[in-house]
Amino acid sequence: MVLRVAARAGGVLVLGLALVLGLKDGGYLDGLLREAGTRSAAIFGLAADRVEVRGLVRHSRRAVLAALGVRPGGALFGFSPARAKQLLENLDWVKRAQVQRRYPNGLAITIEEREPIARWQIGGQTVLVDAEGVAISSLDVRRFAHLPLVRGEGANAQAATLINHILAKPFLLSRLTQAELVGNRRWNLHLRSGLVVLLPEGEVGKALERLSELQRRHQLLDRAIARLDLRQPERLALKRPPETPARGLE
Repeated sequence: MVLRVAARAGGVLVLGLALVLGLKDGGYLDGLLREAGTRSAAIFGLAADRVEVRGLVRHSRRAVLAALGVRPGGALFGFSPARAKQLLENLDWVKRAQVQRRYPNGLAITIEEREPIARWQIGGQTVLVDAEGVAISSLDVRRFAHLPLVRGEGANAQAATLINHILAKPFLLSRLTQAELVGNRRWNLHLRSGLVVLLPEGEVGKALERLSELQRRHQLLDRAIARLDLRQPERLALKRPPETPARGLE
């Protein structure tokens, strides 16, 4: 009798293991465990019934929850606000994040999105960058055609200072097509007329003030000039387009 009982118990055990393995291989076991966890969380008041997400401008609440692996009504067992904050701030479009548990069944999430200030062209690709030079690949660059275009290695990190100066010069901003960082040291400004303005390695603000004065007094940007060299503070170098007659400053 003992042997028969043991044999039957062994058979039930084998059948049970086969059933569990079958459910696991078919993907059903994970679903059952998740469902059990969700039901248990609801019973004990630990389900994500109240999830508040603030501060979103261009991104969706769904993207935030997906990054955290949280779904409304899902279990909050083992949820770590510190870990959630880290996960969110690893996203290229999140500048800062705050995550708080509101017991028993709530989350409060505050997001500060990165604000694009320029389009950065590098290696044949164009992405948006913020004032810290961080590339924001999740946004469609075509929606930001109005932002200045910067080019070159390291241009993303140095764009903010240049753009702040240019924004204060509407006459220049309206003419600018792109700013090219040369040798990771200084900028060349390419204007719609084809004029290239060579800026010095330092004192960009002073060079642009000088350009502003030249434009006010001589309308220099409206003349047939191919290149304007402002790299020397005491010297002005002009280059005319080919076959263009000389014309002095009046």
